[in-house]
Amino acid sequence: MFDAESALIVVDVQPDFMPGGALAVADGDAIVPGVSALMQRFALVVCTQDWHPAGHVSFGSTHGRPPFESLELYGAAQTLWPDHCVQGTPGAALHAALPLDRATLVLRKGNDPRVDSYSAFRENVGPDGRRAPTGLAGFLRDRGVRRVFACGLARDFCVRWTLEDAVTAGFEATLVDGLTRSVFPDADARTRDELRAQGIRLVDAL
Repeated sequence: MFDAESALIVVDVQPDFMPGGALAVADGDAIVPGVSALMQRFALVVCTQDWHPAGHVSFGSTHGRPPFESLELYGAAQTLWPDHCVQGTPGAALHAALPLDRATLVLRKGNDPRVDSYSAFRENVGPDGRRAPTGLAGFLRDRGVRRVFACGLARDFCVRWTLEDAVTAGFEATLVDGLTRSVFPDADARTRDELRAQGIRLVDAL
């Protein structure tokens, strides 16, 4: 069991990100057994859940444009995605194999129709030009957490942004790299180099 100053963040392990899902991450289902086992070893586990309303601003369909194009939104680049993790749909549920009795907190993100939200700590840039906090940093600090470990989907977006924001918030941050997969795996080497450059530790397993 990890000590009380450590927390595990399990990012978006949901059917829509699994093979056959609306926004499938290649081999995404392969991480589920390891994630489930790792959840048993932490006293404090946060599971994030992508939770979009229909017509969300990040959906290509909302703009009449194909997925994976990019547009400028509130002065920042926004990748457009297939409709995914729509509130209340089976694809938005947390994966049935996760031991959710181990979750201290389930943090739903992306539920503002105007704003995307990759990170567990802060939303993406909103209409006011700022990235609103989710409250997770305070939640963890109030419980004495100093170190966060992250796994889940996907390495190059929601997991990455979560780790970067953890460092910015003053936490020691570790990527459990063997329990992540990427939307765009061709860029994995660059993603890992950029994470290390920000002081994020990478380990294949714990």
